[in-house]
Amino acid sequence: MTDAPETAAPDAPPRLIATPAGGVPRLTDTRAGLEACAAALAAGTGPVAVDAERASGIRYGQRAMLVQLKREGAGIWLVDPEALDGLAPLQEALAGVEWILHAASQDLPCLAEQGLRPDRLFDTELAARVSGLPRVGLAAVLEELLGVTLAKEHSAADWSVRPLPEAMLTYAALDVELLVPLREALIARLEADGKLAWAEQEFEHVRTAPPPTPKKDPWRGTSGSQTLRRPVQRAVLKRLWEAREDLARHRDVAPGRLIPDRSIVAAAAAQPRTVPALRQTSGFHGRAASREAPRWIAAIRAGVEDAERDDAPAAQIRTGDGPPPPRAWKDRDPVADRRLRTAKARVARRAEQLGMPTENLLTPDTLRRICWTPPAPITPETVDAFLTERGARPWQVENVGAIVTVALLDPDPAGA
Repeated sequence: MTDAPETAAPDAPPRLIATPAGGVPRLTDTRAGLEACAAALAAGTGPVAVDAERASGIRYGQRAMLVQLKREGAGIWLVDPEALDGLAPLQEALAGVEWILHAASQDLPCLAEQGLRPDRLFDTELAARVSGLPRVGLAAVLEELLGVTLAKEHSAADWSVRPLPEAMLTYAALDVELLVPLREALIARLEADGKLAWAEQEFEHVRTAPPPTPKKDPWRGTSGSQTLRRPVQRAVLKRLWEAREDLARHRDVAPGRLIPDRSIVAAAAAQPRTVPALRQTSGFHGRAASREAPRWIAAIRAGVEDAERDDAPAAQIRTGDGPPPPRAWKDRDPVADRRLRTAKARVARRAEQLGMPTENLLTPDTLRRICWTPPAPITPETVDAFLTERGARPWQVENVGAIVTVALLDPDPAGA
């Protein structure tokens, strides 16, 4: 049995849950504690609620700073990965157990870094999307389906601090406190609408998704870099970005906390060659920045030398094998433009009928690709195969395959 509240009565004000029903556990940060946690979870029953906290924007990277787990019969456990040499006992204890996460794609990568990978998954955020709830954040879904609201004051906190204050431990515990009853409420809603199998396909897609491909030239994502037009400026920005990245990794600090993007862009534009000149650049005049001034000057000089050797990075060019931006279609391929407009409107209409966001029915990228370069010949079979190859799940193909096929074969007239 669960100690969670029952499904909310309509129009009832949400009840604040300020602390877990079983209290707030201590932080598990020893090997013996980890073994005890694993034993308790293995002896528990039913699915396990899982969450992770990161120190995004504070520490380097996106690693888990805290892992929260709750299972019937085991209670809540708060595990400190930073203090432990791996979490393998947890993976062994939860073999074959269904994991419940909210917005699983956000947490699965950092959990995988700890060797934690679910054999089965239930994503409450995805379930809410497929179900057609208008708001899918955890607080909103809990309020809608269980009539409760959580005390949430530490979402942007520094989860790398130790010891963690009691208030932050409470916040972390609450994130898994109600995921099990929330799963039950969502299953009931999905079953009533005939959507449970659809949601399960979505969960499996997320669970088995490969790691994202590393970005090519990640320095190009520096905010404001599009203002740098000259090759030497791009070369200097690249060198400054790499120097900042190396220092951030060494210090375990988010790169933007060392020197913000706008400052390395400004330095790339001005290319100061001396420490006094560098200190006149916004963001480089503090004591911390000044201590590393030789590093930044060396990066600037290296970038200038790259440009002098004609080794500066090329201007940003469109990468990938996808179609051009839709705004260019009308001039470049008017028929493809008509196909896209027709298919987009009809898929959106079908999504509205199903009560879900259009992007959950078919990704915009997949729709653009098939409209720009349709399969030949265009048949229900070739369209279904195209959508499947692009990652559409069977339920999505079933719902949009025929719609897209007709749109490709007989698009609406221009201006319709």
